[in-house]
Amino acid sequence: QVLTLDARNHGGSPHSPLMTYEAMSLDVQHLLTRLGITKCILLGHSMGGKTAMTMALQRPDLVERLISVDISPVSTASVSEFSAYISAMKSVKIPGGVSRSAARQLADDQLRPVVQLPQLRQFLLTNLVEVEGRYVWRVNLEAISHHLADIMSFPVFHKPYPGPALFLGGSNSPYISSKDYPEIQRLFPKADVQHIEGAGHIVHQDKFEEFITAVLNFLPP
Repeated sequence: QVLTLDARNHGGSPHSPLMTYEAMSLDVQHLLTRLGITKCILLGHSMGGKTAMTMALQRPDLVERLISVDISPVSTASVSEFSAYISAMKSVKIPGGVSRSAARQLADDQLRPVVQLPQLRQFLLTNLVEVEGRYVWRVNLEAISHHLADIMSFPVFHKPYPGPALFLGGSNSPYISSKDYPEIQRLFPKADVQHIEGAGHIVHQDKFEEFITAVLNFLPP
């Protein structure tokens, strides 16, 4: 059974002014309780990976195995880079009455000067939705920009997660680097670190087959 969750302020999930890893971990815990799931294998990418790590460290009894995709339990890249992306998204203007493809193209053109990587623009554009004839971002940009420092950092933990963990990075991405290994080892002593050749930050988009293979190989038989 595979469940795909939208984090708060993302996708179809409710918007909330609070955006911390502790809050997002509790969201997952509440969902598991409601569904009667007593143990799960948790996989998260980027911010979702930090949420998954937080939950594994808070409630190891709920997490059978952990997979963190292209993120480490440390402070991430500079806030200013992401701040610029959010500002660019906020300033996108799309006239009413245009088709979905035209709206995406307009948004793509307006984001391009700030978000140079085409794959990253495509990733951001998945959040462009039509609401009552207007194109808007479905992510809560206000809450995200307000909590950027929280999102970029990682909570402090002293007790390690005892279960198996896989840190699956992209070889072209800086987010799981050798300087992070001591902290990965401290908090996740049973961690295996792997990099998928030729993948950037959005590993599952860049190298889908290799990503699936690595995940399946890590799952219990």
